[in-house]
Amino acid sequence: MIVEDQSATVAFLEDPSSFGSASPVETIDTHISFVFLAGDHAFKMKRAVKLPYADFSTPALRLAACEKEVELNGATTPEIYLGVRRITRSADGGREFDGQGELVDAVVEMKRFGQECIFDHLAGAGLLTHELMTRTARMIVQFHRTAPVIHMTSGSQNIGGVLDIDEAAFAGSHVFGEAEVVDLNRAFREALSRHAPLLDRREAAGKVRRCHGDLHLRNICLLDGAPRLFDCIEFNDQIATVDVLYDLAFLLMDLWHRGFPEHANLVMNRYLDEADDEDGFPLLPFFMAVRAAVRAHVTATRIEEGGTSGKLADEARSYFDLAHTLLGNQPARLVAIGGLSGTGKTTVAEALAPRLGLAPGSRIIESDRIRKAMYGVAAETRLPARSYTPDVSRRVYREMAWRSALILAEGGSVVADAVFDRTDNREAIEKAASDERVPFTGIWLEADAAVLWQRVGARRGGPSDATVDVLARQLERQVEDMSWHRIDAGGSVADIADAILSLCRLHEPN
Repeated sequence: MIVEDQSATVAFLEDPSSFGSASPVETIDTHISFVFLAGDHAFKMKRAVKLPYADFSTPALRLAACEKEVELNGATTPEIYLGVRRITRSADGGREFDGQGELVDAVVEMKRFGQECIFDHLAGAGLLTHELMTRTARMIVQFHRTAPVIHMTSGSQNIGGVLDIDEAAFAGSHVFGEAEVVDLNRAFREALSRHAPLLDRREAAGKVRRCHGDLHLRNICLLDGAPRLFDCIEFNDQIATVDVLYDLAFLLMDLWHRGFPEHANLVMNRYLDEADDEDGFPLLPFFMAVRAAVRAHVTATRIEEGGTSGKLADEARSYFDLAHTLLGNQPARLVAIGGLSGTGKTTVAEALAPRLGLAPGSRIIESDRIRKAMYGVAAETRLPARSYTPDVSRRVYREMAWRSALILAEGGSVVADAVFDRTDNREAIEKAASDERVPFTGIWLEADAAVLWQRVGARRGGPSDATVDVLARQLERQVEDMSWHRIDAGGSVADIADAILSLCRLHEPN
């Protein structure tokens, strides 16, 4: 609800002379702010609105929000957030910066940077690479590790508070039908009831923190070649004090909604690799559904305030429908992909995982990354030969089976990626599925030795330490009792993934 006419202040900020310039000022409107681009600076003013999740109804409240925005965002991008400017009434009744008159508004002063640096522009230009999204996931892990732990309510009460805000916002909108809103709210409450024990355990373990709160593509930028967060939630601590995976879920939902499921799955997997947060993985579809619902009612609010209804209505509907889909049910399953070095196991796993299970897809349990984590090094760090003894490898495969069972027990799906050339290792991963009574599909990729030599010899970077010498030793050993489905690894990755999905459908329970 708009509570104050800010047209005089908007006119002041749109006037180049207010900034001592003759160049035109560009204005960008968001659902709760105006942003004025003047020269190499940007000035952000809160809209005079009172919403279920934000109160900017007085100049004093807007000033406090600006001050908090600079304080919080200065922790991640201090070179952007320069300070707060007060807008006061001048002697002639006009507006001026930091005068002696009555406070009428406030703005955050920021250093302007090119829109092409923002991740939603990079996404539109097809510039979100595997490497960039990996660095982004790691950056978010580091941010969450330093975010303050908050113990105020239980984990289920925390996310229940978010649902309360959503319900209040939907109640004030006329974009969606009453019956469908009631149905969506009921589905959310049922999902919350199912997940409550896990949410509560995570809160007790310190997983609820004062996070970013608005972590989507438009609030990540490239500065000096590094992904950085900006524009966090400053106006509502309840919205921003959440489970760290709920914070991450906004980015995952945004990527999925924009048609980048492979990036959503990659970010999720790299985040969990770094954060060691397996138990929360099955919550991600629910968290993403809540994020989609937030976007649905925020977009609907813009329509209520007089936005162009056609395009915005379609956008709001797409988020609303995505929330419904994400609250659906897909049974857990385990797919294990084995093969000698060079068969492309990891590439196939990464192509398959986004297509298996609810968004953001399956968790990839990869032997190479587990081994590196055991030694406390980055996945790209090469390990010495002593890290590949039979005893160490047994520990790696036990860890893979344990992690898979943990995820399956909570209803998530897994793609396990390892050589799996030993019968006991294959039996262990199969047992993880049978113990949890979920479908299992075992895949054995194979290719001509010449193809494997070429692939391993050309390999650069990545978590695998396999060399042509390692491959030679693998080729000397006989792989016995292979009951898994054999697939030619010489085909395209897409065709191999399609073939595996077809096999999975054959194993669906009756």
